Amino acid sequence: TATGTGFALKTQLWNIIRISTDRGYAGLYTTYVTSDKDFYYENNGTMLDVYTENPTGPECEFTYGVGQDDGTLGNNECERYNREHLIPQSVFNAETPMYSDAHFVLPADKHVNGVRGDLPFGKVGSANWTGTNGTKRGTNLNSGYSAGYSGIVFEPIDEFKGDIARCLLYFATRYENIVAGYSYEMFNGTSTSVFAQPFLNILLTWNALDPVSPREIARNNAIGTNARQKNRNPFIDNNSYVTSIWGAPLGVSSFELLEATQIFPNPTS
Repeated sequence: TATGTGFALKTQLWNIIRISTDRGYAGLYTTYVTSDKDFYYENNGTMLDVYTENPTGPECEFTYGVGQDDGTLGNNECERYNREHLIPQSVFNAETPMYSDAHFVLPADKHVNGVRGDLPFGKVGSANWTGTNGTKRGTNLNSGYSAGYSGIVFEPIDEFKGDIARCLLYFATRYENIVAGYSYEMFNGTSTSVFAQPFLNILLTWNALDPVSPREIARNNAIGTNARQKNRNPFIDNNSYVTSIWGAPLGVSSFELLEATQIFPNPTS
């Protein structure tokens, strides 16, 4: 039934993915056991955290159940992991089912989660904090594809920029019926585009430059099972929905897009 274009398509997708099962906040840790294991980098079944995973070097490694947050430690990286709401829970007053939606609530290093806080995502121009894998916090680079915002932002590494963008686009679609009432720096107060133009362009650019990965497909499959949430992220299943709804990103050359798709081919195309 998702046959339209523009925001009509977004509403069609909402009607499909809004039918889901809330497994509760504690249930996220159960979901993560199948949705977020590392079979792609170290390939050892440890927890895959997009804030500390280093595809080319040393990193944190968490074992499920062992490093889970218990109220102790977490003042430094690699001590504990917890649950990271990519759209901060304060935005929706920790209400369900948003509070426990695994499609945008990811397992994450507790310390890095705290460093990010409620900051919007963006392209850091001048960093005031850099994590062990290159994740950054700092002033947004107010130029190029990230032009239009000069506040403090949080930037994941290139490997996971598209992953996070698609999680946020999922949120904008899954909660289309209520998102216009939320106040957040990344939002524009609408239920259609949802994101303010600077952040929309950042997300569309990240989606284009970092295509869907096998990790995302496996995660989507795990969350979408009858044993867990039963709904899916449509932008992982069919990434062309992104441009069909929001259009192409501005400030990114066709050469950059071509280069990205050649180096990181989209496994769903």
